[in-house]
Amino acid sequence: MRQRRLGNTGTFVSELALGAMTFGREIDAAASAEILGGYLDAGGNFVDTADVYGAGASEEILGEILGARRADIVLATKCGLPFGDGANLTGASRRHICASIEGSLRRLRTDWIDLYQIHMWDPSTPAEETMSALDDLVRRGLVRYVGVSNYAAWQLATAIGASALHGWTPLVSLQPEYSLIARDVELELIPLCVHAGLGVIPWSPLGGGVLSGKYARDAPPPPGTRAGERVSTRDRLRGNRLDVVDAVREVAHETGHSAAQVALNWLLDRPGVTAPLVGVRTPEQLRDNLAATGWALEPDHVARLDAVSRPYVGYPHNFQISAGRRADL
Repeated sequence: MRQRRLGNTGTFVSELALGAMTFGREIDAAASAEILGGYLDAGGNFVDTADVYGAGASEEILGEILGARRADIVLATKCGLPFGDGANLTGASRRHICASIEGSLRRLRTDWIDLYQIHMWDPSTPAEETMSALDDLVRRGLVRYVGVSNYAAWQLATAIGASALHGWTPLVSLQPEYSLIARDVELELIPLCVHAGLGVIPWSPLGGGVLSGKYARDAPPPPGTRAGERVSTRDRLRGNRLDVVDAVREVAHETGHSAAQVALNWLLDRPGVTAPLVGVRTPEQLRDNLAATGWALEPDHVARLDAVSRPYVGYPHNFQISAGRRADL
């Protein structure tokens, strides 16, 4: 795998990141260790988790299995979603951030986090309090870099501005949902990240498995799949998304690659993207995902996928396009 800079930093990460959300929730420690080992042996070095994944189990398993390879890994985790029932056990307040980092360090059995991210915007906490607390973690040596996830563009701009105004540690990354069936981020978030030098770390790059090719237009979701078990994944099959799936399948057939590889390869070359997060349950899924690297789609394939998946562009973007002031949409 190629190595890419993490935002505007001097740290390099592999072009596919391993998402550990399945660890301790869908797969046990032994299966997690096999997947992590396969990823690292393939040249990966970027592993992402969160305190809430498996109510801490994902971090605990990673802490058990990283061992001596910890120093070679760019390790990312997140805080900010509810980690209990108390009013102060959620959000992005200084109090919760400080408590969360201590818990994550303990579960991960490490002295530092390479990338510490706020999992979601907290409307109850001023951006200045959040960014100041993150800056303190960096100054204390507990964290190397900071980022955010699931922010709207105005929220991200507010956080960037607060850090710049006070000279605090700047954000280096955004972790948003982004795939061929979820391209809304291209309207404002991606241009903002490119402008500000933030790396984009897409989650759900296969649309919750929809782009893996396992779902057919006229057949119910197979048993044991996410669409077969979750309403949220079945919702991803609505609208024109099956048209996107059909186009991905066609390109996969023409290129000799799997549907998942086509979808990931398309995302790898989008502006601003640093490393899509692949979350897998089996070594076979991991090997298939990793094979999305080392080759490139033909321009006509990219154009076909772009056309069928293009998001709705409303005001003010359509006005700017008509005036010749926006060429990226």
